[in-house]
Amino acid sequence: MTPLSAEARAPLLAGLPGWTPVPDRDAIHKRFTFDDFNAAFGFMTRVALQAEKADHHPEWFNVYNRVDITLSTHDANGLTQRDIDLARFIENAAAGVSRKR
Repeated sequence: MTPLSAEARAPLLAGLPGWTPVPDRDAIHKRFTFDDFNAAFGFMTRVALQAEKADHHPEWFNVYNRVDITLSTHDANGLTQRDIDLARFIENAAAGVSRKR
């Protein structure tokens, strides 16, 4: 797996609102805020099951109702299609959970 070129990633990231490049790293990041810890943990559980199935795991940090997620393919040293696919799954999982806006 090779990192996505700038030309390839631009239209893919356009379809993932809120995901932003990480400074000094070939990765993307997004913060999700939920109504409470239970909602955040349920979301993380859904993502964890998919990540394990895909053998592609996010970097994440959780405090109470907030989940920060960073995606990058370590084996490729950068952002790949695997990250885009997982970000899409994450967006769908978050859409089904009660979230603070």
